[in-house]
This record gives sequence, C-alpha cells and structure tokens, in this order.
Amino acid sequence: MSTILTKGGIKATEAEALDNATKESFSPNETSAEVPVLSSPVTIRRRRPFWKKPKYELDSVATQPSVFDDHVTLEIYRPPSSWENAHRFDPNARWTWREENRIVRKIDFKVMIWAFLMFFSLDLDRSNISQANTDNFLDDLGMNTDDFNLGNTLFKLCFLIAELPSQLISKRVGPDVWVPSQMVLWSLVSLSQFWIKNRTTFLATRCLLGFMQGGFIPDMVLYLSYFYTKSELPLRLAWFWASNYVAEIVSALTASVILRLRGVGGYAGWRYLFLIEGCLTLFIGVVSFFMMPPSPTQTKAWFRPKGWFTEREEVIMVNRVIRDDPTKSDMHNREGLTIKAIAKVFMDWRMWPVYILGLLHMVPVQPPQTYLTLILRNLGYTTTQTNLLSVPSKVIGLFTLLTFCYLSEIIDSRVGATVLLQIWALPLLVALYNFTEQTSPWVYFVVVTLITGFPYIHPVQVAWASTNSYSVGTRTVSASIYNMCYQADGMISANIYRNDDKPLYKRGNRALIIICAANIAFYAFTYVFYKRINEIRDKKWISWTAEEQQEYLNTTKDEGNSKMNFRFVY
Repeated sequence: MSTILTKGGIKATEAEALDNATKESFSPNETSAEVPVLSSPVTIRRRRPFWKKPKYELDSVATQPSVFDDHVTLEIYRPPSSWENAHRFDPNARWTWREENRIVRKIDFKVMIWAFLMFFSLDLDRSNISQANTDNFLDDLGMNTDDFNLGNTLFKLCFLIAELPSQLISKRVGPDVWVPSQMVLWSLVSLSQFWIKNRTTFLATRCLLGFMQGGFIPDMVLYLSYFYTKSELPLRLAWFWASNYVAEIVSALTASVILRLRGVGGYAGWRYLFLIEGCLTLFIGVVSFFMMPPSPTQTKAWFRPKGWFTEREEVIMVNRVIRDDPTKSDMHNREGLTIKAIAKVFMDWRMWPVYILGLLHMVPVQPPQTYLTLILRNLGYTTTQTNLLSVPSKVIGLFTLLTFCYLSEIIDSRVGATVLLQIWALPLLVALYNFTEQTSPWVYFVVVTLITGFPYIHPVQVAWASTNSYSVGTRTVSASIYNMCYQADGMISANIYRNDDKPLYKRGNRALIIICAANIAFYAFTYVFYKRINEIRDKKWISWTAEEQQEYLNTTKDEGNSKMNFRFVY
C-alpha cells in the first residue's frame, strides 16, 4: 500500500496518517462530539495466515479515519454532485464490523463471482487454440509452427491496439454496457472459427478476436474498484485471474471429450470445440447485461425493481470505499478521458519501470506454456493424453498464483514477491536447455510442467501499477498502458520458438535464459529506483516545518504521484 506523510514528517499508512491529520486539524475549542466515534485505524501490514480474520468486536465501529473527518479537508475532497454515488455520501456515517463483513460477503456473491465467470469465458475463447493443436489443427489447415506464431502475434497486437480505445469507450458509456457488448462480439468471432478453412481465415479470426477482447481486463479491474477497498482488491484480483487456470483446466478436460467428435458430419473435432465453447461464452455475455449494475447505488432496474442493496447498505458501501480512497470520486462512471490527460499519464516517467516489467516479466515462461500441447504431441503422446497431461501444470499454476499474491501482502514488497517468478523459472530453463533427444519423455514432461506451473504474479503487478498511479483517471490509463505492455510481452514470446528450432528449441531456450537473468537485474533496479525517490521526498518533507508542509498541501500544483507526500510501493 502506498503511504503519505503526516505533518511533522512521521511515516504512516494512509489510514494512520489520515487519523493523525484529523486529530491535529481540530482547534482547542472544538470537541470530539462534533465528529462521531471512529474505529482505530486498521494496520494493513498484518502478519497472519490467510484463513484467520483480524480480531475485533463485531459490533464495534468499523468506520476508518479519513480526510472527511476534518472540516477543512472535507471540503477539499468532498465528492462532486456529478459523481454517481454522491447522494449516498455522508461524512458522519458510521457502521459496525458485523455490517461491513456482511456487505463484503454480499458483494463477493453478487459481483465477484460473476466477474470470475466473465473472465473464465474470455480465457476459454482465447486459449482453446492450444487444445485445437492436439487435434491436428495445423495440419488440417496446411499450416506450420511459424504460421501459428504469426497468428498469436497478430492476436496480441490487435489485443494491444484495442486496449486504450476500449478503455476510452468504457469510461464514456460505462463498463456495465461496454464489457457485455465486448463479450457478445468476441464470442461470435470465437464460434465462427468452426468455419475457418485456411491460413488466411485463421489469421483473420485471430485478429478479430484480439480486437474484441482488448480492454476487457482493465475495464473489469476498474469496475471492481467501485466496490472494494485497496486492501480488499488484490486478493479479489488474485481470484479473478485464477479463473484463467480454471478455464484452462476445464478446457483441457472438455476438449478430451469434444475432440472425439472428429469425423461427425465430416468435420474435425477442433471445429466443434470452437463452436460449443463460443456458444457458451455468448450465453454468458448476454446474461452479463443483466448482471453488471453501473455502480453500488445503481442496482435497481426494470428486471430488478428492488435492487441488490438497501439504502443503509449503499451508504456503507459508498462511504467505506471513498474513505479508503477519496480520489475514487474524481470521475463519474460515464465520464470520458481527454487526450491531454492520456498524454500526461504516458509521460509519467515514474511509472516506466512497472511498464517495462509488464513488457518482460512473462517472456521466460510463456513460450513453454503456449507450446506445451505441441511439445507433448511431438513427444509421442496421443490427443487425449496430451490434454490430460496439460492439467497438472494448471493446477500447480492456480496454487502458486494464490500463494504468491498473498505473499506479496505478507512481506509487503511488490519486488520481493514478483521477482520470485524469475527465480522459479531460471534453473528449470537451464535444465530444459540441456535436454537432448535421448532425454526421457517423462523427465521432459515434469520439467515443462513445472515451468508452465509458474507463479502467475501478473495480478500483483496490475495492483502495483494501480497503487502507484494514485487517482481514478490516471489508473484508467495506466492500467491500459500496463496491459498493452503485457500484450507486447506476448508478442515477443510468440516468436521465440521457431519452426527450424524444433523439437528441442535450443536456440529459443537460450534466449529465455538470458531474458530471465536480465529480468532479475531489472527488478533490483526497480527496487532501488522507487526506494531512492521515497528517500529524497522523505528528506525534503521532514526538513519542512508543519506550517510549510500545510502551505505546500494548500498551494501545490503537483498532482497524483508527483506530490511530495506521496510514497511509491516497491
């Protein structure tokens, strides 16, 4: 979590700092009766097992201290009337832990589970190409590995190109309208792959699929931030991305059945795979129009006249989120972004290290992951065996994803948690590079499975980019930029294993080892980079008197993460 500095130069978590600022802002003749009782600030850096909840009295006040408890800063940060939740904002609202826990569970059930299912459908449609490969997909279309690489590259490129335009549309019309529209469009493209005939139609559908799916992920991350606090969101994002692994496991298992339809009606099994799974995601996309309310206070509709939440619940939802992050009211959910605002985020050099890591961090493990089914087929396994043998890596990946996302909160270090992916991959890549054609297929399978079961730290880096971006407006654009870098990562990865390098891909694996080692060095640089910026700001901030600090806060033109009292996480 990012930190700010209180007057006097003491570093604290945001909640603690706001509590101290609130206390110091009252004049001697003001009484505590003017502000209703608040909870003690929750310390974010808890060291506890994930299955244990923090201890507090359920009927005690859960409302956290914030800038809204000070009569001066209240007016500075008061949400504008244009904000869609402004009518439920109440700086004097108080609630208990029992009420908050019940509401969070309700949000998880109403919002998070469906978000999981939507992401599941996206990954089902973009990754089933791997299962199609086990059913002679390339041979049926007269293609080779290089053609497959080109298709993946074009998919990533189109996905990347669509990121920012998709975000701009989403901010204008709202993710509740745009995201289901995306889902319907890409599912139509996905099921149309039943009729592809050659290399040209294959490449065309990969391009269209990339265009339709681009922007979905940052749109959904922004949407979830409407409902959750900063401390709640990372774990939800971990489960959000866990749907990738669930989709791949389900796809592998269902493919082992669907691909047996080869020959029915004179069609290949992979054609039925695209058709059936595309129809499934089309159904989910249509239902999503009815399952995504615009905001916590806009759940009522003609088909849901009573809405999901009571007025009391809406007050609690809005105020707990806005107290946690006052910048969430900066833009309403139908407000577009200007070109100037977008350019400003692009030019924020303080975010560049995170973007570069987004570009490179997955390169060492993506080629073995993409080619897992082809590698297993080349080793002599049957179609059914190949699909079933791809399942263990997904199960391992699901476990390591959740473990490492939680680890990032435990050790309170984004670099410390994310660099572990490179440390995991490096010795396995070295082993893979030293394999020969005489190596046992089962030994090869074990090593490749461990590589493709890598800790998927992408959700941690998404949350890292979001935290260091500071406000809703910059978060929206920075999320797109980061995801564009991540898709470019996939374009690089898609061209490392070449047709003239198979079956062992010696040249490709050597390149992956070099990139992996370079990544470890860059993670170290990123740690020093952000640590040094914070130290310079600390030194300057502490050298000021309390009056000078207040004068800066009142008059500064610095915005977002350029403010002197903002501290980057690393």
